[in-house]
Amino acid sequence: MRAARLQLAFAGLHPDRLRGLVAEAGPEKALRQLQTGRIRATDRVRDALRVPAEERHRQLARAGIEVLWRGDDRYPDLLGDLPDAPDILFARGVVPRLPCVAVVGTRRCTSYGRRIAESYGRAIAAAGWPLVSGLARGIDGAAHRGTVAGGGVGVAVLGSGIDVMYPREHRSLALELIAGGGAVISESPPGTPPEAWRFPPRNRIISGMAGAAVVVEATIKGGARITAEAALGHGRQVFAVPGDINRASSAGCNELIRDGAFPVGDADDLLESLELVLGTPPHRNRSGNHILAERDRGLLELISAGTAAADDLVAAIGIGVGPGLALLGELELRGLIEPDGPGRYAIASDVDL
Repeated sequence: MRAARLQLAFAGLHPDRLRGLVAEAGPEKALRQLQTGRIRATDRVRDALRVPAEERHRQLARAGIEVLWRGDDRYPDLLGDLPDAPDILFARGVVPRLPCVAVVGTRRCTSYGRRIAESYGRAIAAAGWPLVSGLARGIDGAAHRGTVAGGGVGVAVLGSGIDVMYPREHRSLALELIAGGGAVISESPPGTPPEAWRFPPRNRIISGMAGAAVVVEATIKGGARITAEAALGHGRQVFAVPGDINRASSAGCNELIRDGAFPVGDADDLLESLELVLGTPPHRNRSGNHILAERDRGLLELISAGTAAADDLVAAIGIGVGPGLALLGELELRGLIEPDGPGRYAIASDVDL
């Protein structure tokens, strides 16, 4: 049975079509019908189905790719409970068992949206929830970068084979997610190119793994809206960041809020909202006032000890001028620090370290 399931997964069919064939005939009969031409398929599909399962296992082992079978312990619990869940996931890294927080948005985002997404990634990482997104340019990539910077666990769900990183410039980001204890996964077999039709089905995996979904910026008809609608269909809470009513990249979020999504503001506001849905976060700092990543806490301790100039702070934490100034901006956005003259910062008056 598993041999037929693996061979069918390598056919690369649309998930809806594959699910329908298996539901009607079972995996072994569906495989035979596709191989013999009783069910119409392209030459490429038939060629893929002729490769024995044993050879597929050897190919996957050589590539360092694991197979997660629906129904097994290592398959994501929340996703496995859904009727449209993939039968097989191809994975590199460790897929978390905890419910994830999905953070998604448009590729054509604003710099404001990018900062918000990265701050959300850091905060979610510090809270201890895994973050799942699509590794795309724009909001997805920013959220993943926040996860890495915050030392958190992240999962990237691809619309291609996991050996075909898309976009290419995010390959190193994907490797950082794996190195940080997370994973890159796909239902598409290795070698699958990033064809446009594969991305909408990919979004149901993102929402299916999440206990809650956060949309930072979205157009009316973008992939982030598809993810949000899938999340609603899966019974997940959807949060959205309100934006400029005249900006296309905010139109999807504003429409989601109009239709019942919960509006969220800065990272602290998001964490409070997520706690209502997901319960107490796995990690808290001792005071309980703010949830902080280790690097955030180190920066705050430097400021508290008297190092207040932005240039000195950036040099002390050693992450480069751009990322360092972005981190200071994020801490100010979260209300943890406040300006203390030109280029200088102080701990906000209501923060107890």
